[in-house]
Amino acid sequence: MTEQTTPMEPQVVLPPVPPMPEAAPPVLVAEPTPRVKKDRRVLRAVLRWTAATVVFAAVGTAAAYGITRMERTDVPGLATQADGRWDYPTISKPPLPSGSPGPFAEANTSGSHYADLRKLVLPAPKGAKADAALRGEDGWLTRKAFLAEYAEETDRDTVGQLLTDYGLRHIAARGWTAADGTRTRIYLLQFDTAAVAEDLASTQLANYDSAQFAVRGVTGTERDEKFPERAAVDEITRFAYTESKPYGAEQVREAYLSAGDTVALVVQSHKGLAKAVPFQQTVILQSQLLG
Repeated sequence: MTEQTTPMEPQVVLPPVPPMPEAAPPVLVAEPTPRVKKDRRVLRAVLRWTAATVVFAAVGTAAAYGITRMERTDVPGLATQADGRWDYPTISKPPLPSGSPGPFAEANTSGSHYADLRKLVLPAPKGAKADAALRGEDGWLTRKAFLAEYAEETDRDTVGQLLTDYGLRHIAARGWTAADGTRTRIYLLQFDTAAVAEDLASTQLANYDSAQFAVRGVTGTERDEKFPERAAVDEITRFAYTESKPYGAEQVREAYLSAGDTVALVVQSHKGLAKAVPFQQTVILQSQLLG
């Protein structure tokens, strides 16, 4: 079948984020967060306010934007290549169909990503080995393959029912193993509207202090207090967690992102300890691609 081509607007690559001072520390530690009772309405309100505090991309008026290759000091807390950042290729957002608004444009009341979801998954860094199991068929991952990320059968059943109830449309994914042995899996789940995706992420999958369902190799998670709050991406709600001690053979870090009509899950694991810097870098870049 011949695909109908739609005129595309040209890609525009965003300029790099203004550099941080040379004296920026390798990893910024967020100020301690006061304990909050697990009232979901209060927690969601707190997260929405803290997730959108600082914008690190200069957004133009074009319909399609780009993300430049991460240069030195581009991201707060990631001061030099020696701190463990990965070498990602130049990253550009795919062009939007002609006349289609971006996911956070005022005219886009549903928060829809009109660009191809498969092209919004972060590419692997240089030197990484791709995970063939996450390629899917024609770039789309099956629901069963995504649910295999969760450790317990009961959790897989529960999450599977949630995906049905919330009207899952597509899953796009990518995975790789970096040169240092860190394994990364990224899943993008698309729904009909931003309201649906936000509710699923903030009330069903994530919580203020821990993830609702354990992924493979994890018995418990806690809020990642060291993820720099100043690295928030406008309009993206982020829930970042690290595996609670004691770890097993490897440590796992994970993050849920709510971005318009899409929920993202980013999982990184490494034998022994999973480094914070490449995890933060990966989550921030994926957030920018969805923003």
